[in-house]
Amino acid sequence: MSDSTVQGVLVLARHGDRQGFYQDPTTYTASATSITPLGNVQEQQLGALLRSMYLNASSPDWIAGVNPTIFTDSQVLVRADGSDEGGVIVDSALSLLAGLWPPTTAWNTTLANGTTVVGPFNGYQYVPLQTINADEDISLEGNTQCNTWANSNTAFYNSSGFLQVANESAAFLSLLPPFLDGRPVTLQNMVFDYMNVQSIHNKTFFDRLPPTFLAQARALANYHEYGIFTSPQLNGIGNVVGQAILPTMFSALNRISNSSDPLKLAYNAISYKPFLSLFNMTGVAQSNPELAGVVNYAASVVFEVRTSNASSEPLLRFRFKNGTDDAEYTTFNLFGSNGDIPLSQFINTLTPAGINNTQEWCGICNNSVNRGCAAFAAQSALPTSAAHSGSHVSAVGAGFIGAGVTLALMAVILAVLAFGGLLTLFPRRRKGGSVRITSCRLVQC
Repeated sequence: MSDSTVQGVLVLARHGDRQGFYQDPTTYTASATSITPLGNVQEQQLGALLRSMYLNASSPDWIAGVNPTIFTDSQVLVRADGSDEGGVIVDSALSLLAGLWPPTTAWNTTLANGTTVVGPFNGYQYVPLQTINADEDISLEGNTQCNTWANSNTAFYNSSGFLQVANESAAFLSLLPPFLDGRPVTLQNMVFDYMNVQSIHNKTFFDRLPPTFLAQARALANYHEYGIFTSPQLNGIGNVVGQAILPTMFSALNRISNSSDPLKLAYNAISYKPFLSLFNMTGVAQSNPELAGVVNYAASVVFEVRTSNASSEPLLRFRFKNGTDDAEYTTFNLFGSNGDIPLSQFINTLTPAGINNTQEWCGICNNSVNRGCAAFAAQSALPTSAAHSGSHVSAVGAGFIGAGVTLALMAVILAVLAFGGLLTLFPRRRKGGSVRITSCRLVQC
């Protein structure tokens, strides 16, 4: 709708260019990698573009009320996957934020003596972000150590469709070994990432590789990854990475749409995987087959929360930019709609598929060991009465234990205070043998 205005945005962005990266084809257990200067630049430029769109008062997409010069903590929420890809995602987030809120001499403070001090690096702004550890939070890595999902990968590799594509691509794959430094070449162990990294950073490799090979390898990688990270059903296990990230997306969108909440911009820094599931779950990939594949470095989606006089509730617009291949964002329709949709439609349609907490994820993924699942498995193994109380100990027993712990803790505290000379624990004898109890405070006696 042309008469709508942007109330706030949720940004999902992939990391920038990095060094080589290998993932096990079944479990996707990954090797370490690191970001490159090119990757930092890509992310900084993406941040600058987002700044020009949403933090610029002359832009038609300007978010009214946001501070465009000085970062304001209450208006921004940043979360970055700190486990996947060896820190590349967190580094990318820092670079993107530097583009959104670049250094400014307005970031200064004036001292009592009248001296004005500008922040380091000509006013570099340190924007805080939440680093999400996969062992503590499943929202940005729904597939990691998910046994049900790993089993579905094996089933996909054994499916008639996959075996047919493997057979059809065998002739092409047989031409790749001379370029892959001894790496095994199969459709199951697709080697596009290695080829892509070498094509960007290794001139000898780039000059040797036939001109069509990279595009052919990418097409096979797209087929492979879309088959792994999607399912026909919304709650299918292939969509697990999309299912896991949905609740945090809903929370951010609801906060942005709430006029009494100061949040204006939420940003999740992620890998390529959630894009595949979300494009599938929202119907975007079905309507636009070019999106049914791995997104480029620094690719990003923006969910714009909009208000319009023509609608009694907030609207949602979906925009995507596929890294540096696209100069600007393109708007795509969600769920086969024509234009913006009510925010409530987006949330209500996808809520049944969302994985809302770790315990729910443990059950779906058949995991009773990792990522905090052991605690839930132990709890479920308790007798019913104990499980309800949350303890193997009776209420009376718990009271005695609690009292004992409290007394022990107090004894430790008193001993420390006495050792430091802050408290007299024993009575002091006066002349003549009588006893006087010395009363004292913690600070002095």
